[in-house]
Amino acid sequence: MATILIVEDEQAIALLIKYNLEKAGYNTIYVSQGNKVLPVVEKENPSLILLDWMLPEISGLELCKIIRNNPERKNTPIIMLTAKGQEEDKIAGLSAGADDYVTKPFSVPELLARIQTNLRRAGNMSENDKKEYVFKDIVLKTKEKKVFRGENYIQLAPTEFRILKMLISSPSQVFSREDLLKEVWGNSVYVEARTVDVHIRRLRKALNEFGPDYIRTIRSTGYSIDDHDIS
Repeated sequence: MATILIVEDEQAIALLIKYNLEKAGYNTIYVSQGNKVLPVVEKENPSLILLDWMLPEISGLELCKIIRNNPERKNTPIIMLTAKGQEEDKIAGLSAGADDYVTKPFSVPELLARIQTNLRRAGNMSENDKKEYVFKDIVLKTKEKKVFRGENYIQLAPTEFRILKMLISSPSQVFSREDLLKEVWGNSVYVEARTVDVHIRRLRKALNEFGPDYIRTIRSTGYSIDDHDIS
């Protein structure tokens, strides 16, 4: 049974979420202050974190960055849950390491659907799936959910891992943003196409620290992985 950590300083909203999650069969942990989040994450190892942005002591955005930079928590899905609904806020949240972004006021059924989708993606690996994908010096290990570039370990969040897996499984094939949205996020929730660009930038930044850029952007079309124009 999945355990969801609810980080929310508005008690009424937190109790609403807690009630509906437990009704849906999840275990829940509730934290209302930012400075208490990290010890709880370390102790309880939640399956997914619902993280409010505006918290006492330390913001949800800073917490997201800290959690995502911990190698032991790199596969823990994080959903930002906030009243900050401008496009630049969403981009900031996703760039900080969040896998999904839900704005207040929110629909409970939609929130449950997003939680279910993120949990399924985080733990999903078909028995028939290849154990390893290789492109040039990039190696993606599906079972361990790890990526290496040469001898260097590349820390990726779950969403970037899934995007890379899709690209590296078919080198030189061009995937549209719609292809990536459908495969990585699924059809159960609405995600803006711009979200793909944010995660591609994060993926590039992580990979390119140790070598040339193999991710190709095809203007107005999508993305692929190949050795385009690289000497």
